[in-house]
Amino acid sequence: MTAETLDDDISALPQGTESSASDARREQLLSFIQTHEFVRIYDLARQFSVSEVTIRSDVDILARRGGIRRVRGGAMRVVEAVPEVDYEARVSSYLPEKRLIGQAAAAMLSSGDSLILDVGTTAMAIAHAIADREDLINLTIFTPGLNIALALERAIPRVEVIVTGGTLRPQQHSLVGPVSTLILERIRASFAFIGCNGVDPSFGIMGLSLPDAALKQAILKASRLGIVVTDASKFTQTSLVRVCGFEDVDMIMTAGAPDPSAVAAVRESGVELRILN
Repeated sequence: MTAETLDDDISALPQGTESSASDARREQLLSFIQTHEFVRIYDLARQFSVSEVTIRSDVDILARRGGIRRVRGGAMRVVEAVPEVDYEARVSSYLPEKRLIGQAAAAMLSSGDSLILDVGTTAMAIAHAIADREDLINLTIFTPGLNIALALERAIPRVEVIVTGGTLRPQQHSLVGPVSTLILERIRASFAFIGCNGVDPSFGIMGLSLPDAALKQAILKASRLGIVVTDASKFTQTSLVRVCGFEDVDMIMTAGAPDPSAVAAVRESGVELRILN
C-alpha cells in the first residue's frame, strides 16, 4: 500500500475516526521528532507511511502547539535551556527523590573506598547519606563543594574530606576553574558521583557552563566508575554545555518518573540506567 493510498483510505473513514487517527499519528510524530535533533520531511513520510503533504500539515500543526520547530526541509525539536538557579532555591525541590538517590549511592560504598562527590543538591543528599552510615570507615572523599565538605564534617574522623580548590562560585558554593582540576589530575578514585543540568536524548549529559562542564569531565577522568545522579525532572531539560555522551559514564541513577523518550535514548546507548522508586 502506498502512502497516497493510505491517505485516501483515512480520508474515507468517518470524520471522528479520521480525526482520532490523525491525532494518534501526530502524537507519535511529536514523540519521534523530540527524540531526534533534526528529521527530514521525506524521512518522516516514510517512517509514518503517509504522504509528504500530510507530514507537512502535521508538522505545521505541531509547531503551532509548541515543542517542535518547522525548518526548511524538515522539523527539529525545541528544548529550552534551563537558566542557573541558586543552590538555596533548589534545595527543597524533589526531596524524596534526592534522598532515595543519596541512600542508594551511599549503599554502593564500602569502608576504605575513595570517591569524588560533585556539587549540587543531589550531591548534598549523598553527603548526608554517607555521614549517616556509621559503619563506613577510612573513606576518602574529594569534593569541589564547600557546603558538601561542611556537611561531611560530622563524619570525621571516619572519613577524610579533601576540598579540590579553585575559584569560588557563590551560586552553588563550589570551586571551579583551572586550579580545581590540579588535584583531580593526580588521583584515581573508586567512584565519582556527578550531577547534571539536563539529560538530553541527542547530546547526552548537559552542564550549566563551560567551567562546570570542565570540572565534571575532570571528575569522570579521575574515577574508575563514573555515575550521574539526578532526579527525573532533568530528563525533560537541557542546558547550554555538553558534559559528555551517555557512553562516557558507567551508570545514570535517577528517581521518579523520567521522560520515556530520554529513557529510551539512554538505554539505546548501552549505559546502565537505574531508576529508583
